Amino acid sequence: MPAPPPPWRRFVALGDSITEGLADFDADGHAIGWADRVAQHLATLCGEPIEYANLAVRGRTVHAIVTQQVPVAQAMQPDLVSIWGGGNDMLRSISDPDHLAAGIEQAVAAFRSAGVEVLLGSGIDTRGTPVVGLDRGKVALFTLLLADIAHRHGAHLIDVWNPHFLQDRRMWFDDRVHFSTDAHRRIADAALAALGLPVHDPHWAEPLPPAAPEPRSAAIRRNIAWARNHALPWVGRRLRNTDTGANRFCKQPKYRPVVPG
Repeated sequence: MPAPPPPWRRFVALGDSITEGLADFDADGHAIGWADRVAQHLATLCGEPIEYANLAVRGRTVHAIVTQQVPVAQAMQPDLVSIWGGGNDMLRSISDPDHLAAGIEQAVAAFRSAGVEVLLGSGIDTRGTPVVGLDRGKVALFTLLLADIAHRHGAHLIDVWNPHFLQDRRMWFDDRVHFSTDAHRRIADAALAALGLPVHDPHWAEPLPPAAPEPRSAAIRRNIAWARNHALPWVGRRLRNTDTGANRFCKQPKYRPVVPG
């Protein structure tokens, strides 16, 4: 007997660059991302168009998501909302996981009290990652707090801390901060699994086949290019107290229909 279709017809995605869809681009350079892919799969499972909006903006902190995006989403009266943030906060030395989680919980409680289904995104394991790996303990605590929030409020949690495939550098864009297209596809399946829905690829959680050994000279060139093209500009933005999302707006501020694919 086939599974019943999902009950959700209005999906709003909130967050930062992960949910905006960097660096999963289509042929025209437009960001797609895991949330767009989930919306498409939801429409296919429903067998009819659904309404979808994406309010996420790169660089946004938890405070910005909660104070700027959540009220807009509430006015849109969704029946499913995703909230994924904290990564930009963790890059700041003064970030407090308890304070960040409290902000997320405030939003989750408000949506759940209105009968909205909530999908959260966990922290990402930064094991072995230069610089940001120093904050691994804070990210782990934040992830535990999010899991507790999801449990207490009846929300769903996308687990991106435990999957081994994310420890493969091929799952990451050149900046080593954003997911690759393949990773976004897999995260979309992780989200569907968290919602208790059929996934697109049943092998989404499996590690990639072993990569060919990288010559030392190639690794050095790759690291130099990363430092020049990504690390140094990031330091410059921190010194200027700005971010990649300055003067940017969300890509999908109003509902658009997503038809079954």
